[in-house]
Order: sequence, then C-alpha cells, then structure tokens
Amino acid sequence: MALALTAATFPTEAEQFDGIVLVDFWAEWCGPCKILGPVIDQLAIEFSADTQVKVAKVNIEEDGNDTLAERYGVMSIPNVKALYKGEVVGEIVGVRHPEAYLQLIAAAKAQIPAAA
Repeated sequence: MALALTAATFPTEAEQFDGIVLVDFWAEWCGPCKILGPVIDQLAIEFSADTQVKVAKVNIEEDGNDTLAERYGVMSIPNVKALYKGEVVGEIVGVRHPEAYLQLIAAAKAQIPAAA
C-alpha cells in the first residue's frame, strides 16, 4: 500500500526525503482516482525495496490536505506528482497506463544528483 500522507506528515515524509516521492493527490468521490488507486498501491509494492523512491497518496479532502493540493497546484484529480526534496520534477494528470508511472519515476530518478 502507498503511504498515506497528511499535511502534518508531508514535510518529513515527502519534502525532506532525499529521493523521489511519487504523490497521488486524490479524493474518495473521484471515479478515475478509484481506478488509479490499485496502480499506485502496486507501484508502492514494486518500489518498496528501492531506498530512492517512496510512493504516497494525499486525500485532498482530509483536514489540512487542501493546503497541500493548493501549494502544489493541483487543479484536477487524480494528479500524480514526482517530487524531489519537495520540488515537482514530473507530473501526470488523469489516469494513464501503468507504464507511464514507471516512466515518470525513472525520469525523476535520473534527476537525482549523484552522491559525492
């Protein structure tokens, strides 16, 4: 399962993480979000051993999470953003083939500076 983030946990789990965080911004009432949910959960399983990737979800309707959606410019959902140290390095809006999310993660990982 993907890590459920809130406004309280987002800074530590996403913005301060020294790797890529794939964040699915979603809501319970969103049909396409329900279609994408299992794909995101499968990605979380696939990348569970990868110390450079974290897969997470933010329910934009939970208390305080609307501020996260606003800060990250989420205008429609599902909205999946690849973050590196809190900065957006890639994005997919809507539901795509699972391969698109793998490509998003790969492209985002390619932007991580090599360890000195």
